[in-house]
Formats: sequence, C-alpha cells, structure tokens
Amino acid sequence: MENCPFCSIIAGEQPAEIIHQDELVTAFKDHYPKAPVHFLIVPNRHISSVNDVQPGDELVLGRMFSVARQLADQYNIRETGYRLVVNTGRDAFQTIFHLHMHLIGGRHLSHVFRD
Repeated sequence: MENCPFCSIIAGEQPAEIIHQDELVTAFKDHYPKAPVHFLIVPNRHISSVNDVQPGDELVLGRMFSVARQLADQYNIRETGYRLVVNTGRDAFQTIFHLHMHLIGGRHLSHVFRD
C-alpha cells in the first residue's frame, strides 16, 4: 500500500528496530513505547484493519499470536503477564491503517490502553 509506514518498514525502506521477520509477519519495537516491552506485530501483506480480514488470512493471524508468545518468552514477560491489543477504526484510536498487534508488558499495566 502506497504511503503506509508499516509497509515501508517491512520492505526495509524506513528504519525500525526489527526483532522478528519471517514470510508472514514482522515485529518491531514501537517508536513511542507505553511500557518497557512494547512491540508491534504486523502482517507482511497489507491488511488495513480487522474489518478487512478475509478467510484466507487465518494463517497470518495465527502467526501474529504465535510470534507474540515467542517474544513474550524471549523478553521474559510470559510469567508476569502482557497485553495484546488490536485497535480497529478511528474511534478505537487506530492511527495507522495497517493491521497491527501491540505486545505490551514489563510492568504493571493500567486497566485502560490507548494507542
């Protein structure tokens, strides 16, 4: 998708601290972290939001969750807990319209999260 910052990161055209990349998803550190551990996990193929998910996207959605679990293990937050957040649409504070999952942890989290 033209002018999508996440597509540019996936393509290596925009800087980001990538911590995981495979054929389906890319994970990188959030530029504006809300906690000590704050990563974004995105599908490599542009999907604007959950509203645009198709039946054929189930493999990539599952990979997003399995990568989240792997990163929780790698960054030692599995036992203490972490939050997975997917915002959909403007009223939910989705600011970049490329589906992405926030992995947030490393401290006690408040009961409300805003992107």
